Amino acid sequence: MCQNSVVLRVLFLCYTVPVNLILFEAHEIGKALPRRDERTIHLLKVLHKKAGDSFEAGLLDGGRGSGKIEKINLDGSLNFSLDAQGSPPPRLPVRVAVGFSRPIQVRRLLRDLSSLGVEAIDLLGTELGEKSYRDTKLLDDGGARSALIEGAAQSRDTAIPVLSVFNDVENWLRQSPWKGHRTLPLLIAADNVRPEGALSRIAPTKRPMVLAIGSERGWSDRERDLFETAGFSRLSLGSRALRTETACVAAAVLALEKIGELG
Repeated sequence: MCQNSVVLRVLFLCYTVPVNLILFEAHEIGKALPRRDERTIHLLKVLHKKAGDSFEAGLLDGGRGSGKIEKINLDGSLNFSLDAQGSPPPRLPVRVAVGFSRPIQVRRLLRDLSSLGVEAIDLLGTELGEKSYRDTKLLDDGGARSALIEGAAQSRDTAIPVLSVFNDVENWLRQSPWKGHRTLPLLIAADNVRPEGALSRIAPTKRPMVLAIGSERGWSDRERDLFETAGFSRLSLGSRALRTETACVAAAVLALEKIGELG
């Protein structure tokens, strides 16, 4: 399959796949699931499950298996049991750093990157990015975590990427959160303005990847110099200007294809 077909196929899956795994947290086991909980609504209204029926389920940061609706209560809540002995899929050795964008875009990109199985996501302040976007409440009201969990549930995963926030590119490069890898990662900054090559044309590799994607206005010249000093290759994603969320998914898919994780 050609690379363009791979990207289109995975982009389609990211935006169309329904919830395929009902995820529970450890503190919810043994308790009733409220009537207005999205999982209750999905089980009863979308999947049309009844008392005694089983469904695909998993424990967040734990195993996968099946759940069973033990009882539907008069108040609309339901009691469930969970058998999650199966192993979740492995996290994939791709780290994505992205400049802050509009909160609704951040939510979508967190969901989609989580569904692709990347191991970590870093949100960065950038020199050309809108400063007010850094004040998003997603990071405080549980919205970001909810988006990551939604993405995991779509892809039948029980683990979510590690999410971190950095004030600026310089601070992120100084801390280099990818240094824990045994193998030195391939460092790539997406750049359609002053590229040194194209991400689609790099050779297949077994090395982990770190991808940096700018906010809507891209990188400043100073940030490009910082990436060059830190050993990043500036590679294009094509000739078109992409939305940040689209660029994130496209870059992640290309990276996964290069490291042989798309099958």
